[in-house]
Amino acid sequence: MVQERTRMTADEFFQLPETTQPTELIDGELIVSPAPILQHQLLVANFHLLLARLIPNGLIFLSPTDVYFDETNVPQPDISWVAENSLCVLAGKRLEGPPDLILEIFSPGTAKRDKQDKFKLYEKHGVREYWMVDPIQQYLEAWVLVDGRYSLLGVYGADDIFDSPVLGKVVSLNSIFVS
Repeated sequence: MVQERTRMTADEFFQLPETTQPTELIDGELIVSPAPILQHQLLVANFHLLLARLIPNGLIFLSPTDVYFDETNVPQPDISWVAENSLCVLAGKRLEGPPDLILEIFSPGTAKRDKQDKFKLYEKHGVREYWMVDPIQQYLEAWVLVDGRYSLLGVYGADDIFDSPVLGKVVSLNSIFVS
């Protein structure tokens, strides 16, 4: 089966009907995905609870929340944190500009896009910290923006802890991953 690619601008994207189905605009391409697997959703919930305890200020947003970067890019990260006095602003129905932390949890159909396209997109637009989570292999890969480029902070397993420079907190992955 050949997948038809639909191209559009952010203005056209925002004219689409409201939906809870994951729908993103990446490099001008409309990407509609099926609902995430249950393990993915459990990790979203676990990370949300963890971040709610750690985050010093600001707001946490869960997908589907549109993040407008430019006329061809409107992703819906699994989790976004907007710090107090952030470059990211709340603009009615969406966020505009770079959230301070974005977390993406791989699904079978999204891992490549999360590792490549979204990595470059988030780096280009100044997302200060980017976490990629593999629910099957049970690890978190943390990247921090340094002089406009992502630098690998580390790869952490289910029982690891690490220091998040953007959060200014120690993050413990104990009891985050589900079997």
